[in-house]
Amino acid sequence: MTGAPKNAFKAKLLAGELQWGLWSTLCSPVAAEALSLTGYDWMLYDTEHSPVEIASLQPLLQAGAVGTASAVARPAWNDKVLIKKILDIGVQTVLVPFVETPEEAAAAVAATRYPPHGIRGVAGSTRASRYGMAPDYLKTANDQICVLVQIETGQAMSRLEEIASVEGVDGVFIGPSDLSASLGHLGAPGAEPVQQAIRTAAERITAAGKAPGILTTNAADALRYRDWGYKFIAAGVDTGLLTGAARGLLGQLQG
Repeated sequence: MTGAPKNAFKAKLLAGELQWGLWSTLCSPVAAEALSLTGYDWMLYDTEHSPVEIASLQPLLQAGAVGTASAVARPAWNDKVLIKKILDIGVQTVLVPFVETPEEAAAAVAATRYPPHGIRGVAGSTRASRYGMAPDYLKTANDQICVLVQIETGQAMSRLEEIASVEGVDGVFIGPSDLSASLGHLGAPGAEPVQQAIRTAAERITAAGKAPGILTTNAADALRYRDWGYKFIAAGVDTGLLTGAARGLLGQLQG
């Protein structure tokens, strides 16, 4: 028999440590394994804006478990069934997209908790419980699950403090692309009004006692967001890193 797994990402988040991450959208266990070994603190496996489905997510988690990067997964929606499936295959940290109200945040938390604190269904021999060989899993799971809610609209921003204050929400993640679209700057997350909203969001989330997180695709933005107070930052997307390196090499070859 063996003990239930601990959530290193959540422990660091609650300790206020800065954690650098990567965004994974490829359906490749080879890529997941290789990226997990590069030294990042966490890696987000995306099932919302990628072809990754639940059945193909588990091999990614298994491959990525060899490295330093803690696994975070984004379900396709704030759906209790999708969240249940993701938790059962061993994910301990979920990033729930498009949360706009405290009620939606509370529903996300409830989906990750066993009764009487939530509505998560109970299964015995899942990867989460080491296939039934971690007898303490059911007793420790609620405490080890980490819930991150994603703020992506102006409406959500207007209720940011209420959302962040929901019990069981551990972190609040800003989605720059959808937020910029909602604020009237589609495709321009660097627009000044969007950047101002991002900066003040970090202050508001921190003031509410929760950890702020964000996604970017370059080091300059990532370092600026760090300086603004963001604590878990995805600094690149696997597809962008792949194509960017390939195009950079071709540019050198072509002069």
